[in-house]
Amino acid sequence: MRVRSFAPAAAAVAALATFLPAQASPAPSVAPAGTVPASAASVSTAFGAVPADGKATPYRFAVIGDMPYGSTQLAQMPAWISKINAQNPVMTFHVGDIKTSARRCDSYYMTKILTLFNRFNTALIYTPGDNEWADCHQKASGSYNPLERLAKLRSVMYPTPGRTLGKAPLPVSSQSSSGFPENVRLARDGIVYVVVHSVGANDDLEVWTGRNNVTPAQRAEETKRMGSATHTIAAAFQQAKDTGAKAVVIVLHVDMFDPTHTPVPAKLTAYKPLVQTLITQANQFRGQVYLFNGDSHEYNVDNPLQSGSKWLSIYGVNGYSTKLQRITVDGDQNVRSFLLVTANSGATGPVLSWTSVPF
Repeated sequence: MRVRSFAPAAAAVAALATFLPAQASPAPSVAPAGTVPASAASVSTAFGAVPADGKATPYRFAVIGDMPYGSTQLAQMPAWISKINAQNPVMTFHVGDIKTSARRCDSYYMTKILTLFNRFNTALIYTPGDNEWADCHQKASGSYNPLERLAKLRSVMYPTPGRTLGKAPLPVSSQSSSGFPENVRLARDGIVYVVVHSVGANDDLEVWTGRNNVTPAQRAEETKRMGSATHTIAAAFQQAKDTGAKAVVIVLHVDMFDPTHTPVPAKLTAYKPLVQTLITQANQFRGQVYLFNGDSHEYNVDNPLQSGSKWLSIYGVNGYSTKLQRITVDGDQNVRSFLLVTANSGATGPVLSWTSVPF
């Protein structure tokens, strides 16, 4: 039984083609925000192209995030994973926050979540949230140094850079050699997927507990990580253009356009390069653009960068884009279902459609 249906979903077929990653070229140095690599060959191959006959095979993937929150949800996770596995998605995305900010950021918990992620029958692709590292300076979280926790998180949750988690991991093109194994790309049947690391707390530029100011190390880390994120997105769009892809799907944690809160521009400064990159790259791409995020915990679909949007002036960006459709997944205490997305690059209408499946 479906809780709610959002767009007519094409039935997934039993025979699913093998995923192929973007070309595994040496990861470039982190480029300025929004920079498109000069050489298309360094970032793309024909793996994302629609088949010559134009008949791409539909398939399904799942999206979850901001879970498990608390001991009860942690105990429910194996059953929830079984529910997702029963739908036979070719992959599942977790959009970050694997615990509440009030839970301690201990290493054993990361390992426990890794074990759960490896119970997915197919690939599990995870991008970090702020609760598991950026918020770890808080007393309730263990008074950790967030940068130390970030390093630990990467070592635990990305044990084999260039490969996803899950029982049937997929090869991906990653930024691991630049220090960002979580920023990855992969493509299938005319759709390019890009997963990048950007979190709440102004992308970790809010002052840590016990400090008076943002530390130099904190600022340097965010600058490099944002550079990697925007570079990876630009590379994904370049790959999509080079291969004739029908859509680009972006997956990240932070809700930069949260409709449930009154925005405070001073607490959103870090995201301007990312927002500008999304506008620029979407407008230069002929296909469809989708953004999946978590963070705000309430399902929502909108077009936050269209003309007249308040977010354009809040971020002080140039231009606008009507092409980007944003989908926020449920999280926290709203975790009652997961999104099951049908991808069909051979469709004449929307490339993606989705429905909510109850746990």
